[in-house]
Amino acid sequence: MADVASISTLDEIRVLLKELPGPDREAARAAEDRQSQLTKPLGALGRLEDLAVWLASWQGKAKPEVERSFTAVFAGNHGIAAKGVSAYPPEVTKQMVANFIHGGAAVNQLCSLADSDLRVYELSLDEPTADFSEEPAMSEEDFVRAVAYGMMAVEEGIEVLALGEMGIGNTTSAAAICTALYGGDAADWVGRGTGVGDATLTLKAELINQAITLHKPTFENDPLQILRCVGGLELAAILGAVIAARLARTPVILDGFTCTAAAAVLYAIDDRLLDHCVVGHQSVEPGHVALMENIGKEPLMNFNMRLGEGSGAVLAIQILKAACACHNGMATFAEAGVSGPAE
Repeated sequence: MADVASISTLDEIRVLLKELPGPDREAARAAEDRQSQLTKPLGALGRLEDLAVWLASWQGKAKPEVERSFTAVFAGNHGIAAKGVSAYPPEVTKQMVANFIHGGAAVNQLCSLADSDLRVYELSLDEPTADFSEEPAMSEEDFVRAVAYGMMAVEEGIEVLALGEMGIGNTTSAAAICTALYGGDAADWVGRGTGVGDATLTLKAELINQAITLHKPTFENDPLQILRCVGGLELAAILGAVIAARLARTPVILDGFTCTAAAAVLYAIDDRLLDHCVVGHQSVEPGHVALMENIGKEPLMNFNMRLGEGSGAVLAIQILKAACACHNGMATFAEAGVSGPAE
């Protein structure tokens, strides 16, 4: 893996992005060949078959595994929250981090069920980003430091990485990222987040439109600058984790709208940079569907969730486990003495 400590500028991140490895096509072909021999009509398990081959292509083995999954939740505070864009005050970010640490959140229960190691990464919770409606959310130094911090979270030996976030106000950042990347009015991208009313929904859109006008000269044609100007520390860390996972050829499950928006910055740079990622679930946030269409992703499930904190990504680990169980455990036609399809 690249020396994370040596990454100190945006240009160094840009250079790194040009050096990322692709999938192991030989392993993918071997997995496809195995699928053709299993005791079922080809394609009968639908996306489970596709997921098994996808996992094989990134893990580099014909029989992929999801025995060592890791869940990383990044937490940061947003200056835009001071404008009242959330139903909850900014101090809830730190309170929820404590809840994660003490095992009381939904993600704790889901990680326990999936047998996934959970780690929570705090990013300067007492020092929120700047209010992006008035100035860039992060300096270049702070942004690069957060990206590097996210990269360091990806440890060796992980078979699947689930990513999530916690940060009051971060759905506003996610909508701002999408508006900057794909255009339209911010009203096309904002949602109710923690459950805000109509007046706050309107306020979120107004603040985002104000920010786009303010920062457009800085970030035009530069997706990394978009994330720096209107994102958050935890979103920059997610981007870093996705990069590091690609370097390690580790498959990634993205959580909902906010997590996917952070990763979409990479897709805007090169549409191959999210090939090692799947989206765990479709968020209730209205912008998530349009975002997934723009990055060519189909969610693994839709349970009408909008919690964040990696909950949908962790739940999707079970789907990947099911894909591996069928792929690895089923008998072939020859092993089972079952006649294959007619020639």
